[in-house]
Amino acid sequence: MHAYRSHTCAELTKDNVGDTVRLSGWVHRIRDHGGVLFIDLRDHYGVTQVLCDPDSPVFSEVEKVRSEWCIRIDGNVKARDESLINAKIPTGEIEVFIRDMEVLGSAEELPLIVFGDQEYPEETRLRHRYLDLRREVMQENMKLRSDVVASIRKRMWDKEFREYQTPIITASSPEGARDFLVPSRLHPGKFYALPQAPQQFKQLIMVSGFDRYFQIAPCFRDEDPRADRSPTDFYQLDMEMSFVEQQDVFDTVAPVIAGVFEEFGGGKAVDAPESWPQIPFAEAMLKYGSDKPDLRNPIEMQDVSEHFRGSGFAIFAKLLEQEGTEIRAIPAPTGGNRKFCDRMNAFAQKEGLPGMGYIFWRDQGDGMEAAGPLAKNIGPERTEAICQQLGLGVGDAAFFLGGKPSAFERVAAKARDVIGEELNLTDQNRFAFAWIVDFPMYEADEESGAIDFSHNPFSMPQGGVESLTSDPLSVLGYQYDLACNGYELVSGAIRNHKLEIMIKAFELAGYDEAEVRKRFGGMVNAFQYGAPPHGGCAAGIDRIVMLLAGTSNIREVIMFPMNQRAEDLMMNAPSDPTSDQLMELGLRVIPQE
Repeated sequence: MHAYRSHTCAELTKDNVGDTVRLSGWVHRIRDHGGVLFIDLRDHYGVTQVLCDPDSPVFSEVEKVRSEWCIRIDGNVKARDESLINAKIPTGEIEVFIRDMEVLGSAEELPLIVFGDQEYPEETRLRHRYLDLRREVMQENMKLRSDVVASIRKRMWDKEFREYQTPIITASSPEGARDFLVPSRLHPGKFYALPQAPQQFKQLIMVSGFDRYFQIAPCFRDEDPRADRSPTDFYQLDMEMSFVEQQDVFDTVAPVIAGVFEEFGGGKAVDAPESWPQIPFAEAMLKYGSDKPDLRNPIEMQDVSEHFRGSGFAIFAKLLEQEGTEIRAIPAPTGGNRKFCDRMNAFAQKEGLPGMGYIFWRDQGDGMEAAGPLAKNIGPERTEAICQQLGLGVGDAAFFLGGKPSAFERVAAKARDVIGEELNLTDQNRFAFAWIVDFPMYEADEESGAIDFSHNPFSMPQGGVESLTSDPLSVLGYQYDLACNGYELVSGAIRNHKLEIMIKAFELAGYDEAEVRKRFGGMVNAFQYGAPPHGGCAAGIDRIVMLLAGTSNIREVIMFPMNQRAEDLMMNAPSDPTSDQLMELGLRVIPQE
């Protein structure tokens, strides 16, 4: 017999009754029923009930075991009494009577309990991640992640892509976040960078003639943490194709994403990829206040500025006298009662705004009446016009935010999501996808007015080099994102493969030609030797698995994540370097005040 097991803890059935078997695993739960000890023995595959009574030669040893001890048992498979069968587990028809036992690894008092659904602070869970990962939900999440990656790889190979690996130590590149820098020992005073993405390398792979590339790529960005984003590293499905236009990329990657969600989505609806809408960025911001809208929610915001211009509601009327301002309405079907409206007004105040105006429509017997402070100030004709524009009626409401869109869109988007959730308008049994297209190439800093890239700097501007001679803020790029249920899953672009356009595009963002040649010498040189038109995208593996697992915290689907302060509490990282390490690298740490 094998030294540790003849079967896993999920294999034994009533066909094994009478067999002598060997199992190894962890003590999941212990129950003492009047001198008979029942142990749920758990391994990666499942649970088997084993038992021991005073007739067992190792009864006194079994009495000593505690939760999460790792043990090996030998025993005889017995059929359970019919009344004791557990139909919830594959081994529920049998149990194993222990004849011999070996303790493979004892456990001290546990800082968190593996059995059950107890909640523990995240700091405790991450400090003892090896225990946290033993819990059933975490085992399932990590198996899901592994299965999703395997499925993605197969789907990409089926589409005639090949997987190639790109360097982990490279040069710094502007990808929209801070680099992790790595000091060079052999070149004192110089630094490598961990790649924020394999962007330049995958473009160079296209220049090298490989046509279809993909990689499950690790990426490193020194970012502020969020629930849906890791502060240090993440994995993405990175892909690139030659001789393609934007729609070709959509037609290639959409079936891969859709197939994964159909396979692992637990039966939730997934629309056919050809029906995924393509929404221009400006339209997405107007209707949803976000470039990653949750389309499970049918609410669409509208500009209602004309109804407030010169109205009796002085706050909005005066606001509209300022350049670049507007009033936007968020319809709330079935939300027409003062209690709900007051709750949403309080929500806006918690988000840092003075409040959120509202109108709700109620039945007055002889007709419909608009109620609320706004309705009284602007009068019945204007409220009726708003009602007609928004398509609302009795029992409905609308909420209003005003100012420069950049100042209120974040709150408006969040309010739209909250309204959809609270009024049960959001379809919880669906994955709703949308391509967001026509992103602006550039953005202006609100304080300095300086122009910089708003998205991927290596994208092809729509209209080619001629478009770069006009107002930079009017230039659109062949850039696109795929949104799903309020999250950005995919980001990509048709690349700028013409050197003269690339240099001009960077000049508008403040990089002169010498700087471009210095920072991106590899690509600059390569583009002089017959670069093909190419484009691609990257899909966030962690975020995809997060959605499929039904959690809103990305750390639930990463095996060993950092905490919110970018610390690894289990491995004690980041840590202080030794004096010898600093000396070898020619570095000195300046103490912080």
